[in-house]
Amino acid sequence: MSVAIGPFEYVVTFDAFRAVDLIAPRPLLMIVGREAVTSWMSVEAFQKAGGPKELVWIDGATHNDTYDKDEYVAPAVAKLTDFSTNHLGKSL
Repeated sequence: MSVAIGPFEYVVTFDAFRAVDLIAPRPLLMIVGREAVTSWMSVEAFQKAGGPKELVWIDGATHNDTYDKDEYVAPAVAKLTDFSTNHLGKSL
């Protein structure tokens, strides 16, 4: 007898950290709100990733703040632009 696996089982068994090391040698930029409850996940992923990599903290921001509050979005976009230009080429 086989047991059917549904969507819930896929979600609870998913391990996002298992393959983080496979990202390298592609550049990795992680921008994290300092107040984000989930920031530990970014730290763990960053530690497991190869380089080049950079972890940038946005002081005062929660996870959701980095999506829609200009005081947090603006520095994140500036860092993203700088990182992309330096690591992915000037053609961006």
